[in-house]
Amino acid sequence: MRVDVEILDNLMNLVGELVIDRTHLNQMVGLLAGREDLEDFEQELGRTSQHIGRVSALLQEEIMKARMLPVETLFKKFPRLVRDLAQKAGKEIEFDVSGQETELDRLVIEEIGDPLIHLLRNAVDHGIEGAEERRQKGKNPVGRVSLSARAEEGRIVIEVADDGRGIDAERVKRAAVEKGLVSPEAVEHLDEEEALRLILLPGLSTAERVSDISGRGVGMDVVRANLEKLNGTIELSTEPGQGSRFTIRLPLTLAILRALLVSQEGEIYAIPLTAVAEILKIPAAEVRNLGTHRVTTVRERVLPLESLGEIFARPARWDESSSYVVVVVKTGGKQVGLVVDGLLGEQEVVVKSLGSILGELPGLYGATILGDGRVALIVDVGGLWRLRREAV
Repeated sequence: MRVDVEILDNLMNLVGELVIDRTHLNQMVGLLAGREDLEDFEQELGRTSQHIGRVSALLQEEIMKARMLPVETLFKKFPRLVRDLAQKAGKEIEFDVSGQETELDRLVIEEIGDPLIHLLRNAVDHGIEGAEERRQKGKNPVGRVSLSARAEEGRIVIEVADDGRGIDAERVKRAAVEKGLVSPEAVEHLDEEEALRLILLPGLSTAERVSDISGRGVGMDVVRANLEKLNGTIELSTEPGQGSRFTIRLPLTLAILRALLVSQEGEIYAIPLTAVAEILKIPAAEVRNLGTHRVTTVRERVLPLESLGEIFARPARWDESSSYVVVVVKTGGKQVGLVVDGLLGEQEVVVKSLGSILGELPGLYGATILGDGRVALIVDVGGLWRLRREAV
């Protein structure tokens, strides 16, 4: 039976409204708790709220299933792509695909096609050596590229791996300095993982020649930007001479997400839980200036601090507190501490588009309506960090 995609979208919107009302009911039960004159009413309302919660959760789960598609619909076009790229590059490559039955929201599937194409292009052109070079290294002249998908802790993990030459971190650092993307001083303090992530910068390429497959310094930054829009992440691992692996982690859906609600200057912001590493309370005495930035030390590692209000052009209150509430978020392979006024708790939020009038706003993923009718802005952590760097 075929169902129109628009019908599924409308059903998802209605489920979203139900989730908002469920949250509102829970808040009402909380307000009535402790009122002896309304104890019976509070208990009855509580039972009704719990029942609606169970029903709406089941309905949400079933609608989600209806929106899911196996990634096979996307993966099936890649064997021919890799075969054509290998022929064009004059290489012999064995391409393995696994996990095609893994299911993902159709909207996410539509958005990850281009990032995967870029990664496969790089694996064929940059990663896999030529047959003669592989023989000289004692390797099988036929290179291997693999693409896999699996479900893991409520998220989808997609990996692109090859058994090629790997990535030389020192070469990446030299290329970044030569192209003026990073200062020589900054490069000296990067560890291997941070150095590898430099390849995600726009304009960086370590290719000795430019081909019609890759080497123009575009692509990897597009991969990073597209994944951040999907509230996803990318991780790199490599072993020189043995190969590289790119691991993508994506949410199952873009419609509903778990978020940490925080307050800042009277406004409410929702930070996706997938981006939150931990929450800290930092004494003001432990915050120091490092150049034009504020930092603190957490478990012997330097943690950069940014005021959420300051990023959105609101006045910061660095000198008015004896301690700071810090939400440590993961962005671009690093951790950054977002300083906020307070924490409001964790809850499931329905993602609403900012609409065609506002369009895409840097640092914001969308908005959500809370149970009490207030609007909270959903923070795009990756975009937030880029917005701060542009402002500086």
